[in-house]
Amino acid sequence: MTIALYARRKQWPLEDVTVRLQHSKIHAADCAECETREGLLDQIETDIALRGALTAEQRARLLEIAEKCPVHRTLTSEISIKTRLA
Repeated sequence: MTIALYARRKQWPLEDVTVRLQHSKIHAADCAECETREGLLDQIETDIALRGALTAEQRARLLEIAEKCPVHRTLTSEISIKTRLA
């Protein structure tokens, strides 16, 4: 949604966006860029397909925008979940 809104505001010829996610668990020791060094981590691999007559620069910029969307930022930040009975 963030990608489409940005492209529309820039009046870029984006026709469609498809996002596919794959979730897995990986050993923390196998993740060079991760702070956690022990146990298992959740890993989400994201494939984004952009359809439309976009330039290489526009495609690269839309990838940057995808990584700044609120959902991406929430999932890549530290999360605190507090559960209570209502």
